[in-house]
Amino acid sequence: MSGPHVIRGSVVLPEAELVWRFSRSSGPGGQHVNTSDSQVELRFDLARTKALPPVWHERALERLAGRLVDGVVTVRASEHRSQWRNREAATVRLAALLAEATAPPPKPRKKSRIPRGINERRLREKKQRGETKRGRTGRDWG
Repeated sequence: MSGPHVIRGSVVLPEAELVWRFSRSSGPGGQHVNTSDSQVELRFDLARTKALPPVWHERALERLAGRLVDGVVTVRASEHRSQWRNREAATVRLAALLAEATAPPPKPRKKSRIPRGINERRLREKKQRGETKRGRTGRDWG
């Protein structure tokens, strides 16, 4: 693999906690496809890991609750013909998933008020536009 996969900051995916499973992939590949196990399934035990800070750990468990099976998050990759490239894709996808799940919540939106002068000007312009349109009717042309 191409070095440690950073989740965010100095937090890294521990290689010892990653469980790999390989199987035959569907799709293109010619004669080689029947003999090679190029599909990759990467499992990471999120419930039992000690690699994440406690706050991140709780946040990730809460946000990924729908994806977890017994506390384990699973990522599959089979888009490449080579097992090596599928391994790379799976680790990058897992790191991105964990980075998104552990991100801090967005700051709450501050309500803003429209200044009264702007609102009054808008209403005045609407009124004036209505008067202009009303002046175009053919009632007085007779």
